[in-house]
Amino acid sequence: MPKKETKTVSHSKDSTKSEFIMRLKARPLIFIGTLAILVIVVVSFVLVPAFVPEAMGRQPDLTFGRYNKKPINYVPNNYFAQIYSNYIGYYQRIGQEITDSENFQIWRQAFEETVVHTAILETMEEIGYKAPPAVVDRRVAELPYFQENGRFSPALYHSMDNTSRLGLWRDVQNSIAEEHYRNDLRGLRVSTGEVEFIGLMCSPVRSFDMVTFLLSDYPESEVKAYGDANADKFRVTHLSRITVTSGEREAAAILRTIEEGNSTFEDAAREHSTDNYADRGGDMGIKLAWELDTEAPEGADRETLLNLGRGAYSGIIKTGEKSWAFFRAEEEPRRADTDDSSILQRIRSYIDIFERSRIEDWTTAEAERFIADAGEDGFDAAAEKWGLEKNQFGPLPVNYGDVNLFTSLSIFSVANLSGASSNENFWKTAFSTPLQTASRPLSLGSRIVVLYPLEEKAADEYNTDLIQEAYETDWMSNVTNQNIYSFFMNSDKLEDDFFLTYSQLFFSGSGN
Repeated sequence: MPKKETKTVSHSKDSTKSEFIMRLKARPLIFIGTLAILVIVVVSFVLVPAFVPEAMGRQPDLTFGRYNKKPINYVPNNYFAQIYSNYIGYYQRIGQEITDSENFQIWRQAFEETVVHTAILETMEEIGYKAPPAVVDRRVAELPYFQENGRFSPALYHSMDNTSRLGLWRDVQNSIAEEHYRNDLRGLRVSTGEVEFIGLMCSPVRSFDMVTFLLSDYPESEVKAYGDANADKFRVTHLSRITVTSGEREAAAILRTIEEGNSTFEDAAREHSTDNYADRGGDMGIKLAWELDTEAPEGADRETLLNLGRGAYSGIIKTGEKSWAFFRAEEEPRRADTDDSSILQRIRSYIDIFERSRIEDWTTAEAERFIADAGEDGFDAAAEKWGLEKNQFGPLPVNYGDVNLFTSLSIFSVANLSGASSNENFWKTAFSTPLQTASRPLSLGSRIVVLYPLEEKAADEYNTDLIQEAYETDWMSNVTNQNIYSFFMNSDKLEDDFFLTYSQLFFSGSGN
């Protein structure tokens, strides 16, 4: 095999911190939403221009669902509209064009946040909580809109009309109730022991070299050998077919007209056949024996087709619950030529579908031969001898499922490790194989990998402290928010008509 260049992926000391920040930035809409509880009241009367069809000017019914029979609708200046405008404003501030896909996501996110907001307020109302008027007054007075020279300005406050002031006051009252609900849940204390245990989960960390054996490298010589040893499976025939779904008698009548010379097979196929070959005059092309399994379900019928001489017709064959077919042989049947690359490719397809373990066994055996060479000559020398690309990744701890508190496998961007983070055998092999020793072959989907642990060390105090702090604050807070979100969005009280209303709004001919 040709020698390939070695790739090395480095990882800095601050990887845990940078990855955590990266994940927070990866989905800005969600995190903006969780921070918008009180911010929305500031913009409740200064809306950003919305990416909405012209039909909005005619005030259509924009009810996207109901929570406990309360409508979740878009009305100018209501909570839904405020959240939507916040997102539009965010995109405008970063100078990003809003595509149709992003517009859909913005509407959906605003809808879901409104559902959660409505559900929380209903919950607080059920338990009899209302923000005290004095607290609401203080919060309103602290809003930036009413500040002048760093102090509350009665003049600015009274310059707002009574209706707007009352709406703002109620928005702040609702925001305090929601804030109280969320803070109560986020305030649940995490035990010191739990925090310490989480910190210990980031240690030890290991770094690795790795080589990969692809199942797709299964050689043609093996495919040919299998084809020669199983010649019956790959007998070759060339057939044409007419399929009829109106009954066996109808199929027999069409066959008679052909045999009596009143119609050609090709014309009859185009006129009467209901399968995918009709437009080609019934021509199915070259077929191998195993490929006829779906054309003729019964084994005896397949044998009949595989033994038809050129120009011969089959009888009527039942091919489905309500379908019948008859066939004509266009060529004499023959043994597969395993020197023909197109035939070899079809034999390979059979092996890949029905004999995949054969490919895996061969590839594993190759990996074991490599491991033997690595034991004698060293991992690097064996990789060079075999012409294998060597990947390097780590340091990282055991992190099943890429939990975002810890350094994750995905940040190393090793394509051949796709899906490995949720593979239990991968982690067992990675952390049980002795250092400076090639691991046993490990199956990862379409490849076999061999790991080579380079070193192992305890996580430094910096990373441990960072993880403990992140778990106790940001991570637990985000998990709590996600659980709140999931609880209400999956509630039996929710009637979700979002997709219907959105489709009517943007795709009913009234959109832009």
